[in-house]
Amino acid sequence: MSKYIDLYNQKKKTAAGAIEMIRNRDWIFTAQAAAEPVGILQELQHLKDTGVRDIILNTCLPMDYPALHDPEMKKIMSHHGWFFSAALRKERPNKLVSAVPQCSTTVLKKTLDRVRFEGRRPVVMATVSPMDDCGYMTLSISAIYERDLINAGAYVILEVNKNYPRTFGDTLVHVSEADVLVESDRPIPTAVVVPYTDVDEKIGKNVASLVEDGSTIQLGIGNIPNAVANELKTKKHLGIHTEMFTETMVDLIECGAVDNSQKGFYNGYSVCSFTMGSQRLYDFLDDNPSVLFKSSTFSNDPYTIGKNNKFVSINTTLEMDLMGQAASETVGYHQWSGTGGQSETVQGAQMSPGGKSILAMHSTYYAKDENGNKVLKSKIVPFLHEGAVVTTSRNDVDYVVTEYGIAWLRGLTVEERAKELIKIAHPDFREELTKAVEEYELW
Repeated sequence: MSKYIDLYNQKKKTAAGAIEMIRNRDWIFTAQAAAEPVGILQELQHLKDTGVRDIILNTCLPMDYPALHDPEMKKIMSHHGWFFSAALRKERPNKLVSAVPQCSTTVLKKTLDRVRFEGRRPVVMATVSPMDDCGYMTLSISAIYERDLINAGAYVILEVNKNYPRTFGDTLVHVSEADVLVESDRPIPTAVVVPYTDVDEKIGKNVASLVEDGSTIQLGIGNIPNAVANELKTKKHLGIHTEMFTETMVDLIECGAVDNSQKGFYNGYSVCSFTMGSQRLYDFLDDNPSVLFKSSTFSNDPYTIGKNNKFVSINTTLEMDLMGQAASETVGYHQWSGTGGQSETVQGAQMSPGGKSILAMHSTYYAKDENGNKVLKSKIVPFLHEGAVVTTSRNDVDYVVTEYGIAWLRGLTVEERAKELIKIAHPDFREELTKAVEEYELW
C-alpha cells in the first residue's frame, strides 16, 4: 500500500495546477453529468492566465460552472455538446456551444478519429471514488465513455472525492493510469424525483400494460419514465439493462418487481452506464456488486440489447408526425437535449426475443401566440416542425403511447400509421389531423 500512496502523492495537484497541465490544441472530454469533476472545472477560466489557445471542451449533459457562460473563453476554447443540459440551452443562442450529432455507441470512436486527424491530444477529466489498498479508484457514477478514453491513451486528470460511491463494472482506474490527481470533498450533485402529473400517470399505466412479467427494461429520463416505474411495481421477475440507472429502479428492486432472474443475459445483475439522483440512490450503489456500470459501446449496442429476453425500451419524444417520425432532441431549430441512446435502444429492443420499443409523450403542450396568450397545441402533427431533427426514424418506431392510448406502428403502411396515431391524439385535434391525411396524401 505504501508504494501506491507514494505514487498517489506524486500526482497530487491543486485544481488550478491541474488546469495548468492543459496544452495548446488539447481536446478535453469531461465525464458525463454528475460525474464531471466540477471542483476542477470551476477553475477552467484559469486557462485565460496560462496562455493556451485552440482548446476543445467536449461535454455530455454537463453540470454548471462559470466557464460555460464566459464569452471571453471563446478566444481560448470551442465547446462541443454531445447532450444538452439547461446550462447549454441557455448559452447556445450566444454561440458559446454547438451540438454534435451523435449516437451513444459510435460518437466516441468518431470523435477520436477527428482528434487524431487534427493531431490533438485527448484529455479526460472525471471524478473518482477514493483509492483502495490495491491502488484502485472507481469511475463511480459514469462509465459511459470515460474508461474507453483511458484505454485510448488520453491524458488522465481525476478529481478524487470521498462522497462518490464505489461501483463495479468498467469503472476501475489504477493510480498508475492517472496523470494528475486533485482531491475534493464537494458534495455529490443530487436530483430529486419530481412528482408526476395525472397525465403522466395515465401514460404510465398505458406503457405498463405492454410490459410482461419477465421483461428486461430500459427507462429514459423524466416524469413519464418515473410514472411508468411506479406502475411496474406489481410486475414479477423484471430485469434492468439501461443507459441511466434511475431512482425509481431502486424502488423496483426493493419491492421485488426486479430480480434480474430471467434476462437471459447477465442474469442476476442490473446493467447501466451512468446515474444521477438522490443520496439514497448513491448509498444503494455504493459497493453494490449487483449493479454493473458498463461502457455505452456495450450497454447501448443494439446487438447486446437483443441478447436480453423481452427487452422493453421506454423513451420519450417531443413531437411525432403522422408517418411516425420522432423528434426527441430539438424543438424546431432549437437544440433541447441529444440523441443519446434512444435510436439504439429502439433498434435493440426489436432484436430481442419478445422485445418492444415504446416512445411515450403527452398528446399536447401549451405555446404562446403572437398576443402572448397560451394556446393548446398537438404533439402529433402532419409534419414535424421546420428545423426539427428526426431522432428515431419512421422505419424504427414501434409502439407510441399517449394518455389517450397505444398505437402499434410495426408493419403498418403510411395510411394505417396515420389512422392509429390520430386515435391517440388529443380529441380536439383529431378532425384537423384527419383532414391533413387527405390534403397531403398520407397513404
